[in-house]
Amino acid sequence: MSMLSNAQNVKMDHVSFHSSQHVHNIQDGRKGAGWKMLLKNIASNALHDSSARFDAPKCDEDTRVEVTKELMDWIQDRESPQRLLCMTGAAGAGKSALQQTIAEGCSGSNTLGSAFFFSAGDPTRNNLTHIVPTIACQLGLRNPSLRDAIEKTIEDDPLIFKKTLRIQMDTLIVGPFQRVCASGGLDSSTFPHAILIDGLDECSGEDKQDELLSTIKHCLLDNDLPFRIFIASRPEWAIRTALDSDPEGYLYQLAYHIKLSDVYDATGDIRRYLWTRLRGIGSRSRDRRAQSHLWPTKEDIEKLVAAASGQFVYAATVVKYVSERRGSPVDRLRAIIDWTPEGGQQTRPLELLDNLYRNILSSAKQLYEAVDTNRGRDFLLLIRAHQMNSDYRFGLPHSTRNFDEILSLEEGGDQVLFSDLYSLVFNDLQEHDLADIVKPYFDRWKERCQEYEFEEKL
Repeated sequence: MSMLSNAQNVKMDHVSFHSSQHVHNIQDGRKGAGWKMLLKNIASNALHDSSARFDAPKCDEDTRVEVTKELMDWIQDRESPQRLLCMTGAAGAGKSALQQTIAEGCSGSNTLGSAFFFSAGDPTRNNLTHIVPTIACQLGLRNPSLRDAIEKTIEDDPLIFKKTLRIQMDTLIVGPFQRVCASGGLDSSTFPHAILIDGLDECSGEDKQDELLSTIKHCLLDNDLPFRIFIASRPEWAIRTALDSDPEGYLYQLAYHIKLSDVYDATGDIRRYLWTRLRGIGSRSRDRRAQSHLWPTKEDIEKLVAAASGQFVYAATVVKYVSERRGSPVDRLRAIIDWTPEGGQQTRPLELLDNLYRNILSSAKQLYEAVDTNRGRDFLLLIRAHQMNSDYRFGLPHSTRNFDEILSLEEGGDQVLFSDLYSLVFNDLQEHDLADIVKPYFDRWKERCQEYEFEEKL
């Protein structure tokens, strides 16, 4: 009996051991499950250092110094009672470049908690679906205890990503942050506290823009969390009414409002930007005229500054067009000067920018048609790009069929066509978002050019 009893004990111990090991295996398998769910619901393209935003526009050295200092001083001043800053400005005023500059500055000083860059042309970041998970993920990466708290919250409520924005904000950010602070796992006085949101106007739907502002107010501001939130946007309905001084302006008393176009005159910065960039282009050019210290002339620069009307996007478009390596920078700058009417600043600030676009496209059309042998499809790509821009403005869906057809054009034709359009598209055209829409097709076109050994012409 004793041996049998011992045998039974051994058997029971063996069963107990395996059961315990099984429990541990289950626990190990679940470890990190909540965080993995979070990662599946973020918009990585919206990060300030995302590869999808490679070479994102930012302020040149010695430009926008005054406004950059004001923004950084506000972020670093933890004692200021206003923990929300809203910067509004017209299209092309340089809001995204400023946001990128501030994001990089905060990242370098370890004060960046999170950043989210909206983009109308990117379905992963033109709505509210991913903004709270993306912010929560970045904050969690700043502190192990906060990360664990966020992860547990998701495991307790795996349907959180399907709930309202306010519930997501309370559940994924406010609750975990307060609990970890209370337990001593996080020092709020040293935690990276800057939350940056760029391009609120590029979030689809004015009601959604208002929902985000309202959620930030009720969740982050009303709960007195230590974050300093910097939002940049065109002065569209949602942010304009929220900041209004009338009774409906629920952010009026809470926000520090910078009206970029009204408060800061960018004329001097645009002048410095043009001098620096154009002289740099000239020094790298093979055209001896561009290498001369007499190029560009002061008169040319002043005419461009007047035409820009305080909008950096105009100057950026000029620089991009002149820098195209297929042509002479001197000839291209002269073309722009010739396109620019006399009379200085126009009634509409972006009137001359529209004129510049129109002339660049017209010039590309002429060059393209001079070599095109497919007369049935002359300049179809530019027509389609214009149509896509119009579709975007009115919220219509985009089609790729015509672009696929364009890729069958002869190499000589598409070489000329894309060269000038490239100069127009790849700069800070936030108000058109052509870069986000057309870039995949340019990438495919570049691959074709490399196959034909045309890369030296790009």
